[in-house]
Amino acid sequence: MPNNTREILDKYNIRLDKNKSQNYLIDNNKLNRILDFADIQPDEIILEIGAGIGTMTIPMAKRASKVVAIEKDPVIADVLRKRLVEENVDNVEVINDDALKIDFPHFDKVVSNLPYQISSPVTFKLLNYDFERAVLMYQLEFAKRMNAPVDSREYSRLSVALHFRADIRILDTLSPRAFLPQPKVNSAVIELVVKNDVELNDIFDDVTRALFQHKNKKARKALVQSAHELKRDKKELKNILSTIDNPLFDEKVFKLSPEQILEISKILEDMI
Repeated sequence: MPNNTREILDKYNIRLDKNKSQNYLIDNNKLNRILDFADIQPDEIILEIGAGIGTMTIPMAKRASKVVAIEKDPVIADVLRKRLVEENVDNVEVINDDALKIDFPHFDKVVSNLPYQISSPVTFKLLNYDFERAVLMYQLEFAKRMNAPVDSREYSRLSVALHFRADIRILDTLSPRAFLPQPKVNSAVIELVVKNDVELNDIFDDVTRALFQHKNKKARKALVQSAHELKRDKKELKNILSTIDNPLFDEKVFKLSPEQILEISKILEDMI
């Protein structure tokens, strides 16, 4: 299918807003690679978040049983509906709403050029659902942080938070030239497969967030300085931590593995 994004936008007098992460894929080679990565089967229901004018929606619909296409912008959603009629595509459910505010219907895979503004919250929302796999597009720097190794420049709270929740690998990278309008950053396509083999305690995410607010400090000091994340007074938490004799608490945060951070959270769970 030829890419006629510019013609469609002109036809409907649409002016894209980069501030809303409206950067549409116009590179057909990259589009086809994403579709190949997704390996869509005829019996599958595909969820698409940020469907836009249907650049991926329509070719996915021709491969899938159904596509659930979520588009927040009402003007763009209306254009998508008109395009579906023009293309004689009748297996797409268009939902004009905010993906962060609705419950997703059942789906087997999620394939999306995600609005970069909501990359983190929508990723964690997806992890609450049962699905086979996801093929998603992010800013390249964000994608690198998703599975960054310990003690690397990209290692972050995101790396730790996702470590136990999903297997992630970067499949492809895209330059700004692949989009209209061109973003200021490179992008990446990743594969995400949910995993639930490790049970996380109730304060794991709070501890991780507290630690990485002071990534270059030792864990004990980082926790005290971010005591509010653990809903504790700094002085109170400092007193609690002073009773803990464990070398992990004297290691710098960026050198702590996800497993070690989980261990720290388990120790703290019994004390605070």
